[in-house]
Amino acid sequence: QVQLVQSGGGLVQAGDSLRLSCAASGRTFSSSRAMGWFRQAPGKEREFVAATRGTSWSGGSTYYTDSVKGRFTISRDNAKNTVYLQMNSLKPEDTAVYYCAAGFGSRPSDRTYEYEYWGQGTQVTVSS
Repeated sequence: QVQLVQSGGGLVQAGDSLRLSCAASGRTFSSSRAMGWFRQAPGKEREFVAATRGTSWSGGSTYYTDSVKGRFTISRDNAKNTVYLQMNSLKPEDTAVYYCAAGFGSRPSDRTYEYEYWGQGTQVTVSS
């Protein structure tokens, strides 16, 4: 079993920055799992934000949805079993509940079904 505990988030103004953290623990967690961030706005489906590869994947290391490219950065500290999402130049349309997720395997993916474990979610609200 894997537990993902998120921290960060909150209420900010447009143009501000936030950093989300996701700490993983559990017997079956390892750095070989891809990690991703998704978000869900009220009345909308959960959507992909960013993903980073596990150590066993030899392909590309990070992927982003187009709307956050150049503003968000996903990173991971394997020694701490923690993944981060640095969010800069936030916009009101970034308002959502953000979820981190641990993949079944190492390949980073933008599909929710590729992820086995999910964090509890954290609210990010950006005011205009």
